Formats: sequence, C-alpha cells, structure tokens
Amino acid sequence: MARDVATLPRDPDALIDIIVDQQQEIERLLTMIETLSRAVYGPRSERFTEADQRQMDLGLGDLSAIPVEPEAKPEPKPIREPRPRQPGRRNIGSLPTHLPREDIVIEPDATECACCHGKMHKIGEDLSEMLDHVPAILRVKRFHRPRYGCRVCESVVAQAPAPARPIVNGLPTTALLAHIAVSKFAWHIPLRRQTKMLSSSGIAIDRSTLVHWIERAAWWLRPLHAVLAQTVLSSPKVFCDDTPLPVLDRTLTRTRIGRIWCYAVDDRPWQGSSTPAVVYLFAEDRRGQHVSKHLDSFTGVLQVDAYAGYDALTRPGRKAGPITLAYCLAHARRRFFDLHKGANQPVATEAVRRIADIYEIEAGIRGKEPELRRAVRQRETKPLMVEFKSWLMARLEEVSVKSKLTEAIRYTLGHWDGLTLFLDDGRVEVDSNTVERQIRSIALGRRNALFAGSAAGGERWAILSSLINSAKLHDIDPQAYIADVLERIVSGATKVNALAELLPWNWKAARQTATMPA
Repeated sequence: MARDVATLPRDPDALIDIIVDQQQEIERLLTMIETLSRAVYGPRSERFTEADQRQMDLGLGDLSAIPVEPEAKPEPKPIREPRPRQPGRRNIGSLPTHLPREDIVIEPDATECACCHGKMHKIGEDLSEMLDHVPAILRVKRFHRPRYGCRVCESVVAQAPAPARPIVNGLPTTALLAHIAVSKFAWHIPLRRQTKMLSSSGIAIDRSTLVHWIERAAWWLRPLHAVLAQTVLSSPKVFCDDTPLPVLDRTLTRTRIGRIWCYAVDDRPWQGSSTPAVVYLFAEDRRGQHVSKHLDSFTGVLQVDAYAGYDALTRPGRKAGPITLAYCLAHARRRFFDLHKGANQPVATEAVRRIADIYEIEAGIRGKEPELRRAVRQRETKPLMVEFKSWLMARLEEVSVKSKLTEAIRYTLGHWDGLTLFLDDGRVEVDSNTVERQIRSIALGRRNALFAGSAAGGERWAILSSLINSAKLHDIDPQAYIADVLERIVSGATKVNALAELLPWNWKAARQTATMPA
C-alpha cells in the first residue's frame, strides 16, 4: 500500500522495518504471480529433475531465500534392486482377434508360366493386416407385428406385444441413447457438437431433444447408480475429493458453482479384495454437510486433501463412529514445488528432494501385500519422515512468518498425523492421486461443455459418469456396456433386486463366462 511521505517515521529503525515488510510482501506477490503464470502457461510436468538442481546451483534465488545449512553426511542407504523395466506396449505382428476381418485376395495379372506357358498352382501366400475404420451407421429399426385372427372366432386376435422403449413413443433405441451419453461423458463431446455430427448424416435434431434423451437415460440408470454408490461406500478404505461444476441459474442469468464429489476405491496397489470403482455425487455447494450425508454410514479410512469440511467426520460423537483421515503427501509436495519452480528457493528444493526419496520407496512396493508394505515403510520410510519433520521445524525458525515457504511448512506440519498414517497401515496410499485421476474426466467434460444446465443436469452428469468411468476402470467398452445395461433394464430382463449383476465387474465376468467354449 502506498504511503504518504508526510506520514513516514523519521526513525531509521522504523524505516528499516517498513522496508523489510515491503520486501516480504513483494516476494509473496512475485511468488503468486509466478505460480499462476506456470499454472496457465507452463508445462504440465511437475517432475523434479537433476537439471532443476543444476539450475538451482547457479545462485539465482531471490534475496530472501534462506540457504540450506550443510548437514552431516548421511549413512549409505541400503541398496535396493532396480525395478524391472516394463516392456513397451506395442502391437507387433497381430491385431485383436475379436475385430471382424475382411479378406481381400490380390491375384497376379497372369498365372501362366513365363517359360512353358503351363498353368501354375498355389504354393503359399503372404498375409498382412491393416487396421481399417468404418464410419458409424445410423439405421432405422422397423418392428413388424403381424396380427392373426381366427376365421371361426372372429373376436380372437393374436399379436405380439410391442417392445419396451426407453422413451415413450420416442425415436432412439437404447444403443443410440448409450452412444449419445458415452460421447458426452466418456469422450467429452458436447451435445451441441453431437447435433452437428447427426446433421451431417441428414438427421436434424435439436439440442434440447438430446438433453431430454440424456435425462431419460439417467432416469433408467439411477437405481444402478445407487447400487454402485452403496458398493463403493461400503469399502473400508475410500478416496475422496471434489471438483467445481458450474451450473446455469436461470433466475440469476449466470452460472453458480456446484460441486461433484468423487469417491473411489482401488485396492490393486496392495492386492486388496475390493474391485476398482468410482462414484460421483452432485451437490449444489461445497458445504461439509454434503460429504457428511454421503458418508453417513461409512466407517474406515478416508484418503483426502486438507479441506476443513472433513473434520466433522472425525468427531467421537459421530453416529457411525469417527472416520480416520489419511492426508495426501502430493498436496504438501505441490506447495514446495511451486516455490521451487516459481521463487527458486533452495529450502523448497530440498523439501521436494526429500519427498522424492519417499516416492522412490513407494514405487518399489506398489502391488505388494499390505504386511510387506508396512514393514518396508517402517524400516526405510519412517526414518526419512522423522528426519523430514525435524528439518522442517528447524527451517520454520529461520524463514519469515509472512512468506509462502512458511505457509507450506506449517501446512505440512499441521497435517502430520494424517500424512504419516500410511507408515502404520499397508493399505493406505501415500497420496490421493487415485481419486484425482478420476476427477480428471469431470474436468475435461466441464472444459468442453462449460456448465450443467441445472442442478438436475448435474445429478445426471454424476450418474452417467459414475457408470461410464467405472466401466473404463475394468477395460470395458463403455458403449457396449451402457447399451446392454439400458436394454436389460428397459426390457425388464434384469429386475430391480438383481441390479448388482449389472455392475461393471459383474457384467464383464458374465460376458466372459458366456463366451467361454463349453
């Protein structure tokens, strides 16, 4: 803030204090500007490389950076065997066998011998394959229902009942509804763009019609979404996060910010029994009462960021019992990384390096049994975390109270119990990246579609995204899955009390069993 010269003190010590305060404020603002600039224009990668360290050694940090004191040479770490290199995912020699084949035989111009002019016979052939594409075909299904009458009993007429339609007297089949929903929520193609794609095939449909189709598809799938949510939230360990979703408010002629809460389960890193799944729930704001309602009957470990709305879940008086919160080390690292990249501060650089050592250990035990993971963490990771905490407390006494570095250190120390919970429980991950990967799909759709048309639209977004992304977790074609599930529900082939059969992993197992040779 600008000061009037007449109001400035004449005491040199007071002037020095003013200058120091302004320098700290300038440093804080420059760090914020650099962080925002990298977020908008910078590269996506946050990897800490040796090149970054060499750049730090040039001594180009700002004047307020606190140098890291040389520490005693640590004892050599136990040598860990390098992880085996994963083979490259390349398609060499063959294409998937389930794809249909079109055989094209290319005969030579002449099959007579050039020497004796006799007829040659086939002695072999060369076979090569190319991957082809056939554009989607829009077709019309015509249902013929003959009526039969008796020549003797004229009042008796026999006719097959009309098949159930997903929309009463509507045009789309379940396959077309699935295509529209999957295109929007799996491949992030907005409905307005889909109307133009349909118009290129001569089908003129208004966007509002597609909105109605999405509404009906979500209506049919809502009970299955409830079963999926119950399955996910019954797991003893769940990842949780949220992301904004702008919602159009026609009364205010603008958008307001709703939230999509994401709950994910993935026990593959510790060979758990729970199948991978994700469920999204829509809320009109970010108040903690929503997550409390979602997790009303949940007990266990919840892996989250440091949002204060989760604190109510840990109270002893909670009806279902207190929830244990495991915090995300990646969130703590991100604060130091921003300072390392933006302000070029050696303290932040050292913090990022120490956290990288922890992640190196985690990479070696991913996919192992929880008992082994806990043993390795107690033996190798715990000493690093204890040393890291002591180092942070020492640095906290040296840096300015108003600096961004102090905020990063206090954030890490203030959530230390949750950040170190993974040391004592082999099931807990070091971060919540599992759920952040699932939120990315919502962010991509939000970027293309801009907003949901209403709160009901946000709920439909959550329902369809939950089933589609859970199917993708199991390497299921979402188009085939949603089309088949809709057909089974609409036709009544699967009753409400048997909806668990249509969960992605059960659906996939049933399909594999049906295609197995007898």
